[in-house]
Amino acid sequence: MRVLLDHNLPHKLRTQLRALCEHELLTTSFMQWGHLRNGELLRAAEQTGFDVFLTGDRSMVHEQNLSAFQLAVIALSTNNWPILKNHVPRIMAAIDAAQSSTFVALDCGEFSRKK
Repeated sequence: MRVLLDHNLPHKLRTQLRALCEHELLTTSFMQWGHLRNGELLRAAEQTGFDVFLTGDRSMVHEQNLSAFQLAVIALSTNNWPILKNHVPRIMAAIDAAQSSTFVALDCGEFSRKK
């Protein structure tokens, strides 16, 4: 399975996921797609053979017609590494279970500042 991680996710997440799986994990930065946004990015990922797009952009489901893509999209509730590191196995399980043309919002908690 080919998995593309969005530029808004921490690099450490790719490193930790790689330790748990044999999927091909690449980043939008590595692909030199940092300038592409939403629909363009999804089209490029699909045309290049990616199966799953992992992002921290939860609003994508409201901004794009995701059913038009064969790509599975998984949106994490945060991109904060100290929070995400506790959810790496759940993220990996969501990737493993990803189905073509689906959107999954994965709740990993959120960063909040104490007042």
